[in-house]
Amino acid sequence: MLGTVTNDWQDTDYVLNIFGTSLRAARRAYGNFVAKGVAKGRRSDLVGGGLLRSVGGWFELKAFRDSGIRVKGDERILGSSDFVEAVLKQSNEDLQEKYRLAATGPNFETLLRKVARYYRIDPDDLKTAGKESTLTKARTVLCYLAVRKLQISCADVARKLQISSATVSRAASRGKSFPNLKQIQKELLES
Repeated sequence: MLGTVTNDWQDTDYVLNIFGTSLRAARRAYGNFVAKGVAKGRRSDLVGGGLLRSVGGWFELKAFRDSGIRVKGDERILGSSDFVEAVLKQSNEDLQEKYRLAATGPNFETLLRKVARYYRIDPDDLKTAGKESTLTKARTVLCYLAVRKLQISCADVARKLQISSATVSRAASRGKSFPNLKQIQKELLES
């Protein structure tokens, strides 16, 4: 049954936010999405073989290895080896930054005060409902930095701000394309 098992590796708030704004509607839409996929049955292009199948068999794989070509992924899923290498490199850099920030960055309350100071608002205003432009920008930046950079769960941020997890998830997603984000991030997390 959907929603009965919790896995620490699974960001359910993020996934359900894709399917709807309320928990009930999102779960229903997600369930329908999965049911449609199941109804399509097995797809030969997504079943079996993996890397071995992608390169054309054992002989071709051995030829790649003998010539010094390293194949890093299954093209049906990720793309060419060069693409996979680039993604893995970027992912490793992102993970290193996240771990560094989680270990040395500010805690949530410190970040909240820094964001409030940056936007020249009262820190308590970030914990109240409101759609005023400056408050919305500040809350978006706060949610993005807390969730995406400091690895604080949407649920924890939601509890601290007294808003829903879905609202935090949407704000964190919007924050990715926020104007001057790199400068704001540097100022708030590195100082």
